[in-house]
Amino acid sequence: MKKILAVLMAAAMIAAATTGCGSSSSSSAAASGSGAASGAASTASAKDAYIGSCIYKFDDTFMTGVRNAMTARATELGAKLDLVDSQNKQATQSEQVDTYITKGVNALAINPVDLTAAAPLIEKAKAASLPIVFLNRQPSDTDIASYDKAYYVGADAKQSGTMSGEIIADYFKSHKAADKNGDGKIQYVMLQGEPGHQDATLRSQAAPAAIEAAGFQTEALAKDTAMWDKAQATNLMNTWITSVGLDKIEAILANNDDMALGAIEALKAQGYNTGDSSKYIPVVGVDATAPALEAMKDGSMLGTVLNDAKNQAKATINIAAAAAQGKTINEENVGYKLYDATGKEQTDGHYVWINYVKVTADNYKDYI
Repeated sequence: MKKILAVLMAAAMIAAATTGCGSSSSSSAAASGSGAASGAASTASAKDAYIGSCIYKFDDTFMTGVRNAMTARATELGAKLDLVDSQNKQATQSEQVDTYITKGVNALAINPVDLTAAAPLIEKAKAASLPIVFLNRQPSDTDIASYDKAYYVGADAKQSGTMSGEIIADYFKSHKAADKNGDGKIQYVMLQGEPGHQDATLRSQAAPAAIEAAGFQTEALAKDTAMWDKAQATNLMNTWITSVGLDKIEAILANNDDMALGAIEALKAQGYNTGDSSKYIPVVGVDATAPALEAMKDGSMLGTVLNDAKNQAKATINIAAAAAQGKTINEENVGYKLYDATGKEQTDGHYVWINYVKVTADNYKDYI
């Protein structure tokens, strides 16, 4: 079932790919797949919907793809959409939600800055009887269950970590010389997202686990947070080049593409990953952003995992618009299968899961 749905999602995304971080504490949920948008959801007018949306920060590469796709979908439906930049400050985002309520929006779509602040945001929505859709950063199941008009759209971070690890494992299977010291272990460094963020936690755990499941031993030479940021990743990689040494690092795992690209920038400054096969370290990220796909095209980046910005955005707007119009939130009205907190398909569920797709040299052109 998982493989069939993954293939279906991949086919859909080849036809309508976009640049694309997502999360879930339930690996069974996203693995179960997501429904393609239905005809009814695709053509229904939502001219009475007024959606207020907060994005945790506008300069996040992946979330730029998401908000662009949200705007496009709202336009298709005829819904009014206001988007604001929370500037990575929860206090700012909370004030923005208050402003939206005062302005008279009839639905909220929130990409939270701080997951622990989801409960207060839900209380604001509940007091105003507004539906609230969280996207990409998953509140606790308890928070979602606290309000019958709270929903979540995202992806399973564990799945993306597993795929990242599999890309590295496949590379080492076909490139025996990549094991520089011939010890049978893959010595890696890891660039992690923000501390406590479940995407960072699950990806960091799942990637090396997948490598080991493929038959390799692993050894973490260094790992630290670069806060999803390219510049911080470059600085951290430069530190490791000095403290660990390029001759010892055999692979680089990054929780997202921006950090992977930051690592590549540091490698290129040392003459690595520029075309000389003797000076190459495989780097893997997550999101399949446009810059990452270009890095794959020039050979400096081994692979990434598509975090489907378009379908996350589309599902978010579909749910918000339907709820704003008082419609029942089900597959017919929103175009996506719905699940409960455990990942079980449920006709009146409050979760939509969008599958990741592994992106390698074999298929990256499909997403450019």
